[in-house]
Amino acid sequence: MFSAHTTRTAEEPVPDPAVPAADTSDTAPRGLADSVRALADGRVTSTELVTAALTRIAASQGTLNAFRHLRTEAALAEAAEADRRLAAGERLPLLGVPVAVKDDTDVAGMPTHFGCAGDRVAATADSEAVRRLRAAGAVIVGKTNSCELGQWPFTEGAAFGATRNPWHPGHTPGGSSGGSAAAVAAGLVPAALGSDGAGSVRIPAAWTHLVGIKPQRGRISVHPHSDAFQGLTVNGPLARTVEDAALLLDAVAGPHPEDPHRPPPVDASAAARRDPGRLRIALAWRPPLTLTGTAPHPEVRRAVTALAEALARLGHDVVEARPRYGLIGLGFVPRATAGIAELAALHPEPALLDARTRSALRTGTRLGGRVVRAARAREVHQHRRIGALFHRGRGGAGFDVLLTPTTALPPPRIGTFDGLSAWRTDVAITEACPYAWPWNVLGWPGVNVPAGFTRDGLPVGAQLLGPSRSEERLVSLAAQLEADLRWHDHRPPPLR
Repeated sequence: MFSAHTTRTAEEPVPDPAVPAADTSDTAPRGLADSVRALADGRVTSTELVTAALTRIAASQGTLNAFRHLRTEAALAEAAEADRRLAAGERLPLLGVPVAVKDDTDVAGMPTHFGCAGDRVAATADSEAVRRLRAAGAVIVGKTNSCELGQWPFTEGAAFGATRNPWHPGHTPGGSSGGSAAAVAAGLVPAALGSDGAGSVRIPAAWTHLVGIKPQRGRISVHPHSDAFQGLTVNGPLARTVEDAALLLDAVAGPHPEDPHRPPPVDASAAARRDPGRLRIALAWRPPLTLTGTAPHPEVRRAVTALAEALARLGHDVVEARPRYGLIGLGFVPRATAGIAELAALHPEPALLDARTRSALRTGTRLGGRVVRAARAREVHQHRRIGALFHRGRGGAGFDVLLTPTTALPPPRIGTFDGLSAWRTDVAITEACPYAWPWNVLGWPGVNVPAGFTRDGLPVGAQLLGPSRSEERLVSLAAQLEADLRWHDHRPPPLR
């Protein structure tokens, strides 16, 4: 148990770190909510914010390589229209604010490569998430890099090169939403959408010192997909603060008429302003069975321990516990590989796909059909077994939140996974990232929060996990932690 008195341990392709002095100009990188307020107050125009974002993206592309495509002309035209609407007194949640989306997301008139090489026809319609972004007034400046079909926790590929970590460009920002994470961490855009099928929002958030929310399945529509990656994948926001992540979540949340999953609405922004109350928090170090013998790196354990101590100091009851994961991996592998196979089979030039993707395609084809249906049928049992951690009363442990490391390792170096076979890649990424994917099987929400830095200045994170539809509690707790630890005061060093 942690005592409350414990002291913390020290469209065209495109030791602790020091805190740089803030840029106080009107177009300096600012957060999402701050941008909304500045636009509403007339302190800055959308044209100025969008121009500044595009300028920063262009200047950083040779170093970070965060973007696959830009919408320069369209974004500037939309910014000018936003300025006209703002001047006329119109107000919307994100009117005139530049944001980015991951390149697995359809934007009308742009190809959706999803990390793949080759030519793709332009999407004829916006995805539901993009439609909602536009309805909220956001200006989408471009699409960010992702690894091929979102399979890996690194953002590197023959189609676009390597996306780099703003904190240490020799290291990965994570994946598969690495481009979105790098763009937000570097201040290129105030916030961005990613997607999370096995940790692909939470992992890059951990490795770039961001807040990343994996919402409840169905909270943000994945349309035109009806059940992305056999129900594993959801869309989610990446931002520097809880307020910004909650604002983006609220702006894009809601179903498409054809969506199979339709959880009741939440108000994440209101939750970010609310005290979470005293909570009972389970701290789990052991990941699910993966047969890799994974344990958290000592510096990851040190950082997450310090965060647990901060929670105890804030008045929460933090107790080490062991969730009953069982053989949840047997429910994940068929669904994940079948999802890859479904997308890979649509590629017009399969020979251009990574050999590891082609291997996953073959595996997913073999495990499709009856095996996938059986894996999905196990989900109800997994909800009961793991959900006992949160249940009160007979047979339940009565915890409110589960706290774990987001990853077992700090961000690897660029090229770490080059040349590995499909099997060796799977083993290596499982060793690095064994904690996030079970919540994709369950479909439940989780929030990565920054947990600090290694002695080399590499960011690491912790995830707050909850039962079904518990986003508001997780967001409230993350906001309380942020107010105490002020992780948003830390920014990566200027790009060289």
